Parts: sequence; C-alpha cells; structure tokens
Amino acid sequence: MSRPLLLKGGRVVDPARGTDGVLDLLLEDGRVARSGARLRVPGAEVRDVSGLVVCPGFIDLHTHLREPGREDKETIATGTRAAAAGGFTAVCAMPNTEPVNDHAGITREVLERARADGVVRVYPIGAISKGSRGEELAEYGDLREAGCVAVSDDGRPVASARVMRRALEYARAFDLTVIDHCEEPTLSHGAPMNEGAVATLLGLRGAPAAAEAMAVERDVLLAELTGGKVHIAHASAALSVDAVRRGKARGVRVTAEATPHHLVLTDEVVRSSEYDTSTKMNPPLRSEADRQALIQGLRDGTIDCIATDHAPHTVDDKKVEYDLAAFGIVGLETAVALCLDRLVAPGLITLPRLVELLSTRPAAVLGLPGGTLAPGAPADVTVLDLSRRQKVDPARFLSKGRNTPFGGWTLKGAPVMTMVGGRVAWRQGR
Repeated sequence: MSRPLLLKGGRVVDPARGTDGVLDLLLEDGRVARSGARLRVPGAEVRDVSGLVVCPGFIDLHTHLREPGREDKETIATGTRAAAAGGFTAVCAMPNTEPVNDHAGITREVLERARADGVVRVYPIGAISKGSRGEELAEYGDLREAGCVAVSDDGRPVASARVMRRALEYARAFDLTVIDHCEEPTLSHGAPMNEGAVATLLGLRGAPAAAEAMAVERDVLLAELTGGKVHIAHASAALSVDAVRRGKARGVRVTAEATPHHLVLTDEVVRSSEYDTSTKMNPPLRSEADRQALIQGLRDGTIDCIATDHAPHTVDDKKVEYDLAAFGIVGLETAVALCLDRLVAPGLITLPRLVELLSTRPAAVLGLPGGTLAPGAPADVTVLDLSRRQKVDPARFLSKGRNTPFGGWTLKGAPVMTMVGGRVAWRQGR
C-alpha cells in the first residue's frame, strides 16, 4: 500500500462537478479520496502544485498504437509514453493493426501488452467488419467481452449503407458506439488534399468537403433509424458540423470529435510549407471557413471531444512525393499545448471547456472510467502549467513518429505531470 498523496494548492478544474477553484486533492489507493481547502492528512506525501492547474486525466478517443504488426511505426510502450508526456492518462487504440483487431484474440493481445509495457490506460477499439473490409460484421459480443469499448473500421470508411445500418443495430445490442471515418470514397478518390483554390494552384487532386459531409448525413440518418450510437471521427468540414448539429437537435444519438490540426491549420499550409508531407492527413486540412465552423462547434457543444488521431509513420512513409506519402501526423505530444496556446489563450474557448473536451466528454461518449475528480473516481490526473513556454522539437518525442507540421512552433501552456491510478506516469524534467 502506497502512502496517500496530497496535491496542495492547485487550481482544480473539474467540469463534471462544476469545480474551478484553488483546492487540495487527496489521492489514496488509486482513487480520489476527497478535495477541499487546506486539507491536513497526517502521513500523506505532499506535493505543492500551487500555480498549476489540476484536471481529471485526459482521454484520447483516437490513437494509433500500431501494435501488433507495425512496431516499426509505434509500439504500445512508446505510444503510451508519448501519451503520458502529452497529458493523456488513457488512449483508445484503433483497430488498424496487422492483423486487424477484428476478433477477441487480438483484443486480448493488445490488453496483455498494455499491462506489460504501457504506462497509461489502453482501451481497445474493435473493427466494425472482418478485416475492416466493410463487408461482413465482426463478432461484437466477443469483442465487447474481451475488452473493446467501441467498434470502428478507422481509416476505411464503411461505404455500404446496409452494412452501416446492421453495424448500428448489432452494436446497440451490446451498448457499443460505432465510430466512423466518414468519407464517400468514390468522390474523394484518394486525393491528397482538400479540393479548392489551393489544390488547383498546387496542381494536386482535391477531395471535396462534401465527400465527408455526405457520409456524416447518412450516418446521422441511420443512427436515427436504428437508435444506435454513432460517433463521427475527426470531423473537418463545416457541412459535417451542421449535420451533427441538426441530428442532435432531433435527439439522434450522435457525437463528434475534432483534431487539433483541423482546429489550427488550413489547406493553405500545404502551399506555405512547400509540399511538406507532414501536412497530409485524411480527412485533409480544409478551408478557413471550415476551421471556423469547427471552433464554433466546440463552443456550442456540437463537437463533443478533441481527439489526436495520432498516426505515427516511418521516415520512408513520408519522405516521398506528396501524392505518394502516407496520410497522418503524430499528435499525442502536441495536442494539449496546441489547444492551450491556440484555443484557450486567445479566448476562443475557456479552460474548463477544454478540460471537458479532453476528459469529461470523452469518458461519457464511450462510457469510460474517469472524466472527473469526484470522490471514488480513478486517481487519473493531468497537471498543467499555463505559463510554461516550449518549442516543439520532434527529435525529443517519445513516440517513434516524427511526422508533425508543428516542429519549431513555440507554444505557451503545457502538461507538467500525468498521474494514472495515483502513480506518476510522467513528470516534466524526469
């Protein structure tokens, strides 16, 4: 039994309880024991966090850990260490492993490796369909029993409306959420960037925002038809935000996430970076109007969560022509700092709203433990220093991936300590 830990004098921000004030927080036996002003706990280890912000641990709903099968890109060990360094106490592992996590055996393997090598909590997401081919549904009951918290075919959109309808119906029987990468593939046709003036100027094929929004509209309608729960992965377009907003107004069980890169960057960066392949992701970076719509979605509650879509690749995957480069960027170690610097600091959203987007709502969307510092909750804690300035240096990432468009950026505000179950998983300078 470890000694109780008392975090003293921090600004405790817990949107689930409406808490935002200077308090002490007592952690004991892996749980939150209590909080209050000027607590005295004989025998407790005391850690002074005055001047810092104490939050319920951040949860990333969209992480690619690559293991098993692509350990050259990332492993559970490196990915979870990157998550801890980025302020995340839990990550949801997407199923695009090799082999695909479409049956209980792979799920159990992921969890076994996470127990052995991981430093944060890992929640596997199973595949919607066998092999993520969009044809025959996987066995959701087995996946749920083995430990999956949702189902998704991840970067492979479910093209068939019939298959998506059956997935929502089948998942509902096991209280699972269906997470969809929304894309009409015959319209986007593998294009490397957003369709628009910038793509025309650069001579690159473009994927229209409508290719995403059409699939979002379809999924909202199918969730309404079936009563199932659908979560829209990495929404990037104004039309998609509008579809989710209208669905929520009708009472549809739809939620949505946005990524920091879609909230901060636009397709213009492809031109200004001179075809830097770290700006290539799917969905692609969109227009300024789309970016503003995403921010409004954060503000009015249409978008429930901020997720990283952490997608590590090898140098060889990215050091090729723009058309041929792999889609995706790493995000676990930059997401929180980007949000503090580019969303909270300029007043686009409040700090409590950011904590809600990174912790409270992700926990609620998938029914995960955490998301609050209420007594009895897991002692998963993220500590932030809003005044800390740091330059993004990909060479120092704990992730194996270095593919980021934010290298060299100086950001104000950063995680300085991450605790999982009352134990320090990462601390600045350690």
